[in-house]
Amino acid sequence: MTETPQRNSPDSGSGKSPLSKRGGGDPGTRGRTTIADGVVEKIAGMAARDVVGVHAMGSGLSRTFGAVRDRVPGGGKSVTRGVKAEVGESQAALDLEIVVDYGVAISDVARDVRQNVVAAVERMTGLEVVEVNIAVSDVKLPDEDDDEDDGESQRVQ
Repeated sequence: MTETPQRNSPDSGSGKSPLSKRGGGDPGTRGRTTIADGVVEKIAGMAARDVVGVHAMGSGLSRTFGAVRDRVPGGGKSVTRGVKAEVGESQAALDLEIVVDYGVAISDVARDVRQNVVAAVERMTGLEVVEVNIAVSDVKLPDEDDDEDDGESQRVQ
């Protein structure tokens, strides 16, 4: 009596589908996902700007350079201005520099920015945010002109 070799078929008695034998595990765990620092910086910048009381992001110098860059065709607005991120495999740390509106409680604005940034970054990236350091570099007074305006609207009529 000769035996024929049994082929691996879905009905070969193992009870597993052919897909589970091929790759060796859940498809979601195959491979690595890396997230660039710039991606986290954009998410954090957008989340910080959504907080009431945040007038602008970045120091006066970076806002001045940003205003010039915004006027150059194709330059676009920099969402990452005033945001620095360090991203590891599973964690992120952020440094933000903000300008607040006059009259707001800076501690409340900082707390709200921190909460909003942590929630947005963790939800969108899956990274654990270990710290969000906030530096308040200026207060926007009601009678001050914006640095980004540069008075151009008054010159051109």
